[in-house]
Amino acid sequence: MATVDDLRQWISANESFLSGTTALVALAGLVLSPIGKAVRRMIVPRRTDAPVGAGLALRPDKSGQVAALAVGATGLAASNEPILAVLPFDNLSSDPEMQFFSDGVSEEIIQRLSRGAGLAVIGRASSFQFRGERKAEAARTLGCTHVLDGSIRRTGGRVRISAHLVDAPSSRTLWSDRYDRGTEDIFEVQDDISESIAGALHRAFSRPTTQAIDPAVYDLYLRACPHSYAPDELRTSLGLLEVVTQRALQFADAWGRLAYVRAWRSFYQPFADRPASASQVATEAARALALDPGNADALAAQLFILPAFGRFLEGEAALERLRRAPGSAHGRAYVGWYLRTTGRIRESLEETERAYRLNTLDPMTANTLALARMAAGRVADAIPVYEELLVRVPGMSFPVSSLLRAHALQQDWAAVDRMLELAARRELREFQDGLPFIRAKRDPTPENIGAWRSALEANVRGTGGVDVAQLVYAAHLGLVDLAYQLAGTACLGPTGTSDDIMGPDAYRTSLMFMSGMPEMRNDPRFAQLCARLGLVEFWMTTGQWPDCADEVPYDFRAECARVQHIPKDEFWPRTVRGPKS
Repeated sequence: MATVDDLRQWISANESFLSGTTALVALAGLVLSPIGKAVRRMIVPRRTDAPVGAGLALRPDKSGQVAALAVGATGLAASNEPILAVLPFDNLSSDPEMQFFSDGVSEEIIQRLSRGAGLAVIGRASSFQFRGERKAEAARTLGCTHVLDGSIRRTGGRVRISAHLVDAPSSRTLWSDRYDRGTEDIFEVQDDISESIAGALHRAFSRPTTQAIDPAVYDLYLRACPHSYAPDELRTSLGLLEVVTQRALQFADAWGRLAYVRAWRSFYQPFADRPASASQVATEAARALALDPGNADALAAQLFILPAFGRFLEGEAALERLRRAPGSAHGRAYVGWYLRTTGRIRESLEETERAYRLNTLDPMTANTLALARMAAGRVADAIPVYEELLVRVPGMSFPVSSLLRAHALQQDWAAVDRMLELAARRELREFQDGLPFIRAKRDPTPENIGAWRSALEANVRGTGGVDVAQLVYAAHLGLVDLAYQLAGTACLGPTGTSDDIMGPDAYRTSLMFMSGMPEMRNDPRFAQLCARLGLVEFWMTTGQWPDCADEVPYDFRAECARVQHIPKDEFWPRTVRGPKS
């Protein structure tokens, strides 16, 4: 077992890798484990019309703080269910570094409570936005019915931990307690809190017990939570989590987050390198699930490493496992993300809105919400979410490219100009190829459309492959026949060249079902393309048809039945294929 000094020496040796961070004392084992179904007997559900976190757009105020502004989405607190926000415990010690100790307490409480029967818990990325004086805003902004808060004071070898549960509408304290212990007995406090809460709420959660973890190791785990999802950030998080799992072999959450981050990092690797990464992800996810079968991050990682198309039946099985996972971990945001790949746009929006209401301030959850809204044709509702992300997470590239497309679809060219100026100063990475489409849509002269067509044809000739998103763009610009001509002769996935598309949505089928781009779907040849991608097999086997089945101007189901014999393309490795018939 590594000592704190071991970890500090490692961090000192890798200071630049950790971007100047230092290992601080955090807490792993201090949790509220025995809260269960009887929460309903103590936390009385009620209705409220207070503003909620589901539909927030954030803007900086004059002081530079980020303030929440409602943008008109349905709120959590409008239901009869209790919604709990666990705020970061205050550090009352003279040592500011003890804040990570305090955050560790709140982190574990969220993980435990979110797995309770019927209890909705706001995600860490949202509730941890409220510290100090801003805690007074938490209930109103997040739309929760109850708030769990506390404080930690450390003096010498003693630590005092206070916790209290408050009914938000009435500001009435429902439960509180205080614990004084020596630091050498810190993990025994878990039993005291568990016993106290159990007496109030009666039934225990089923989540596996977290073994006592070296506080410095737990600190590294807390620091490894991705925010911008930029490749460099993912690489840093990956390095931290590898150390954590080496030092805490039974730490299920760390194994799950490691698998999740590694799977995300692989989206930016050459495709030839991804099988090795996928093997590591599978091993790490299996380790997490052996310790905790409901670990949502590990389940999401298993979904990520499946090919972008061709194996939708396997993907659906992985998706169902993720749907059943308790809690509000990062992985839950991807249920709706994957539903779009098989054309279930309305269901995707419902799932994503639900995940967002439990984690309104998590950047990736917000990004997936905006994508789901755009896919459903609610472009105006997606724009404020993207704009908020630009302010809050400037290192995130996804909102820039998505806002460009959103403004172009609304033909707001002044906004497009502003975004183009911003894009010139930002790294768009895998989204750089979308800029020619934006320009062609803005000024669709024969010359501009012809230039866009020539560039696409030249790219297909040079690489032998095409991303289906490029075909959707071509059809939207009026080049439907060209789109199907290229679809019939090109590979529909990566070909191992430097022109392969990178990123989480590369070669995925989501854009084929976007509400504002129906041109390819409205052509009966769409079914043949879907057969090659494995979608027809999925629809015919499961009966879970895409929304467009009842919207296109032909008998979609009959056309799918007619072409179901067409073999699926392999995703990787692949060779250039001749036309399909």
